[in-house]
This record gives sequence, structure tokens and C-alpha cells, in this order.
Amino acid sequence: MSTLSTFECSNPLLNKLFHNAQWGIRSNYRSFPTDCPQRDERQGWLGDRATGCFGEGYAFDQTLLYEKWLDDIDDSQAQNGSVPDVAPTYWKVYSDNITWPATYLMVADMLYQLKGDTRGIIEHYASMKKWLYYMKDKYMKDYILTKDTYGDWCMPPEKMNLIHSEDPKRITDGSLMSTSFFYRLLNKMQKYAVIASHPEDVAAYKNLAANVKEAYNEKFFKKDNSCYDNNTVTANIISLAQGLVPDGYQKQVFDNITDRIEKDFDSHVSVGVIGIQFLMRTLCDYGRPDLAYTIATQKTYPSWGYMIENGATTIWELWNGNTADPSMNSGNHVMLLGDLMIWYHENLIGIKSASEGNPFKHFIINPYFAPQLTYLNGSYDSPYGKIVSNWKRTGSEISWNVVVPANTSANIHFPTKSYNDITINNKKVSSSQGLKESVDPKTEDVMLEIPSGNYHFEVTVKN
Repeated sequence: MSTLSTFECSNPLLNKLFHNAQWGIRSNYRSFPTDCPQRDERQGWLGDRATGCFGEGYAFDQTLLYEKWLDDIDDSQAQNGSVPDVAPTYWKVYSDNITWPATYLMVADMLYQLKGDTRGIIEHYASMKKWLYYMKDKYMKDYILTKDTYGDWCMPPEKMNLIHSEDPKRITDGSLMSTSFFYRLLNKMQKYAVIASHPEDVAAYKNLAANVKEAYNEKFFKKDNSCYDNNTVTANIISLAQGLVPDGYQKQVFDNITDRIEKDFDSHVSVGVIGIQFLMRTLCDYGRPDLAYTIATQKTYPSWGYMIENGATTIWELWNGNTADPSMNSGNHVMLLGDLMIWYHENLIGIKSASEGNPFKHFIINPYFAPQLTYLNGSYDSPYGKIVSNWKRTGSEISWNVVVPANTSANIHFPTKSYNDITINNKKVSSSQGLKESVDPKTEDVMLEIPSGNYHFEVTVKN
């Protein structure tokens, strides 16, 4: 299986973590993606891949593997519509969960978003619809999905000998997680219905989603504190990232997220398998890439760096895998990666598609120029060819080489608010022809839309 991306920077820990993640992913690919390669389990647990498959889609050319796995999941669906937590069903685990089988829809979305592959959506649309309505009819009460099996699995416990936290302040309500995921899946199905030539289904999904959102906020959102339920990082971040927060409250909810991470968890990982699917990207999306970077580079418990400091060459099953009860003892799992590999590609390297249905025909390059780094080299082999973003910093000057493949265009974000601070191929931007100038509405940094080609930028960053 060919590798699609490269990463190297001036921080050895980030380099090692990227390698460990790739090594763990690769060693868990067989005829389907497994949870671990080295003990009496080696099963196709769905929950491990709900978001992880997207990061893997950047790292490897795994289209055929995941197309085949969608077939496995479809084949494993029970006649009543129930989708198992494990597929193929060597272990027959039909717990009627939402957060684990949600991977069924998310893998199809990954293939569409990163590979331009609609097969998964078209061929499995009927099966996905059957599952969602089965869950709705059996477990929905007043628009709340009441069924959950695993909780925020492997949330870092407060004691080093524990597998699961016993602290109520760290435990997220299961129906909150189930309902929030169900809402996101309903929104996905609105798009899938059009792609699969069933536009007549869109209105039903849309109306149900609106009722679910209203009920969700009625039950879980505490306006006085701008938080969800007991204010866990997971409760807040999955609500924010999945579009459930009422208009006007997004900033306050996000502030609760960062306050808990920084004050209660000392800027370390603060979530389990559910929350980790949204952690790194949401911090970046709402203006705290610095906090995401800090979490990624921590070396003390709980963190990926803690694993590395204790000899890990892949990713552990537990954040405290060297001290917890050995009944969960895998040293090679991928479930705790969450959206880390997506963050590497979309936020740290900064490469992200911006063309629906035709991935990377038009894309964004918006790296986080972390002040702790003196250089970063990254690339991704897109469907149109290799995209490259290499930069190095000398004082306040950034020297940046970018490659935009043939027949594509890119929107480049610069860490400055003035075009006077930029040269492109040794010319001032104003003297370059055919470039569209604009401004990032979030940061007010300047942007350029550029056609295919090789570019060298010099940027003066002013504090």
C-alpha cells in the first residue's frame, strides 16, 4: 500500500509521532482495518475508524481496502437493520450503538471527500438509511437517542492504575453523544440522498435533524453557563464541531472547552475516543492552533508524547498503557489517534481540499507557522498530483516553497495582513499577473488564489 504524504519539521517529537502513527496504521491493515495486530483480538472495530479513516486517507492509498470494508459492514447488517460494532462479524457484537457504527457513513464520506469516490454512498445508501431508521424507531424518545454502549471510551483516567475514569466530572452522558452523532449523520444523509438519486428523502432527514437539534439543546444545553450537560470537554466539543450549538453561543462554548483543557488538564489530552475525533481541528477552527500544538507536543501523561517517552513505536490502546490494569494491554492501537493525522495534514502542513465532489481540483494551503518551529516540509499526493508546502523561518522572515499540480488551483493563506510583506518568485505581489487577492474573514490575513506551478514566497511576519 503506497504512502501518500510526507512530513518533517524541526521538532523531533512531532516527527516521531507522525512516524508512529503511520507505522501503527500500516500494521493494522489486512483484508480490513483492525484494532490491533498482536493479540487474540485483531477485529474490525468500527469505532476506531469513524474519524481515523480520514487521517489514514491522507497517509495511504487505501481506497480499495475501505471500499471492501463497506461491503463487509453491509454484509454484516442484521435483517432488522442493526449494524454491528465489529465487521466482519467474527465477533457478533450487535449492541445497537450509534457512535461506533457511525463509521459506516463516515468511511463512505471519506472516500467521497478525499478520493472523489461515490461508490460507497450509492451502493450502501439503502443499508445506511435502514440502519438510521431502525435506531430512530427503537431508541429515540422525544428526539433523543437514548442508546449508548461505550461512552467516551478510554477518556484519560485520574489515576494511573485505572482503565476508565471514575470521576463524574470527566464522564460524558451517553445519550448526549448518541444524539449528537445521530444529528450529524442525518445531515450527511441529506447529501447522500442527492448523490444516490433519492432527493425525495432529503426533506425527511432535514426535518428530523431540526427536531433533534431542538430537543438536544433543550435537554443538554445550559445557557447560563454556555456549556453542555456537566461541561466535559467532550460534551462541549462534539456539540460545537457537529453544528449543534445555538447561534451566538459558539464562542462561549469554545471558551469553556479551552478553559477546561488549560486549567483542569494542564493543556493535555482531556477526551476519550469520542471527543478525540474533533479535538485538534476544532481548536484550530476556533482560533487556538497554539493549544492544539501544545497538546500534540506534550511529553507527560496523558499525551502521545508520553507514549514516545516510554518507548512506544506505535500508538497505545490506553493513555496510561504502561501503568494501567494489563487486561487492556495493546501497544499498537489506532483509536487514540482521533483527528491527529487530519490535523497534521490540514492544519500543520495546511493542505485541504476546497472542491466538493472533485477533491483537490481546488484546494487551500494554510499551514500553522508555529513559532516553536524553524522549518516544516510537507507533501500530499492528491488525485491530481503532488502538493508541496515547505517553509523555513529566519527571524521574522519566512521562505516558503509551494507546488500546485497541473490542472488545479490553490488558495494560499499568508501570515500577514499586508501584501506589501510578500514577494512571489522574487516579485512583489502587485506585479504578478492572474492572481486573485482576498482576505481571510477569520484572521484578516491576506490570501492569493494561484494556478498550477512552482512558487517561492518570501513573507515578512510582523507581530
